[in-house]
Amino acid sequence: VRLVESGGGSVQPGGSLRLSCIISQHNYYTSFVAWFRQAPGKEREGIGDINGYERTDYADSVKGRFTISKDYPKATLYLQMNSLKPEDTGMYYCAAKGGLLYGNNAREEASFDYWGQGTQVTVYS
Repeated sequence: VRLVESGGGSVQPGGSLRLSCIISQHNYYTSFVAWFRQAPGKEREGIGDINGYERTDYADSVKGRFTISKDYPKATLYLQMNSLKPEDTGMYYCAAKGGLLYGNNAREEASFDYWGQGTQVTVYS
């Protein structure tokens, strides 16, 4: 299974970017997918996910600004980022694991089986 992110770049505060993550095998074992980011000098954090029933959940830091969606025919996961802030700067990763539904701690990093290589997002002021 391979996950390949794209769409990163540099943008001014208030701008938008859309990240893509192509999943080479979209099946039960990659049915729960999430986006993580790692800011310079900080630990990687989960910012949102979409489960096998297409229900999304977001971290408070991005809620209302970021939207996760899936395109099944294209086996692609998207992260639409609006109203970007300098603190959104970091390396963004998509990750996948099996299972349709998770409860609390769904974005626990160690529980994910597959990871992309990351794409850099820089929000400069």
